[in-house]
Amino acid sequence: MIIKHQRGRGNKVHLLLDGEYAATTDINFWLDHYISDGTDIDEYQWQMLLEEINYKKALNKCGDFLSRRNHSVAELKRKLLRTVDEKSADRAINRYIEAGYLDDEGYCEELIEYLANVKKYSPAHIKQECFKRGIASEIIGSKLSAFIDENEYSSVNSAVEIIMSKYMSKLQQENGKQKVIAALMRKGFSYSDVTEALNRIDNDEI
Repeated sequence: MIIKHQRGRGNKVHLLLDGEYAATTDINFWLDHYISDGTDIDEYQWQMLLEEINYKKALNKCGDFLSRRNHSVAELKRKLLRTVDEKSADRAINRYIEAGYLDDEGYCEELIEYLANVKKYSPAHIKQECFKRGIASEIIGSKLSAFIDENEYSSVNSAVEIIMSKYMSKLQQENGKQKVIAALMRKGFSYSDVTEALNRIDNDEI
């Protein structure tokens, strides 16, 4: 098979085999793996080159996703598999783990702190959100328990803050208290925690 290359838009490079389009990479990759136009390569050589092209694509995708926010390993892999093969995804993920840019335990700690302190989520809601991001249940349980112990976290206090910031006007409406209880229970707070929070507000114990 005769390989040739064509410059594309930006830093893209298109590779052709026997005059037909075969793959796209970038100029940096091609400079590192350059093959002169007109070189005759066999199927094995092409597959090895293609494997490295896909690995570089997976590395770039990882960097793009992680530049926006942290991810769990499972969450990142789900996103990568939309555009790259599993082998390339696994290679790229392992490289980022080795470099210290992927760490489920650290990410879980960060996420729990954000969901508890900023979003004011209940423990049940926090568990659900962490699990949705692909973090293992044993990591979630361990990190959440540690957070609650270290910060003396109280779901009742969180419920009080949510009610005070978002639902005070609703309490004045007909059946307002029942509506507020239902709203917070949908957020993962228990009935007893919500009623205790309402009692504290009613009795000015806040």
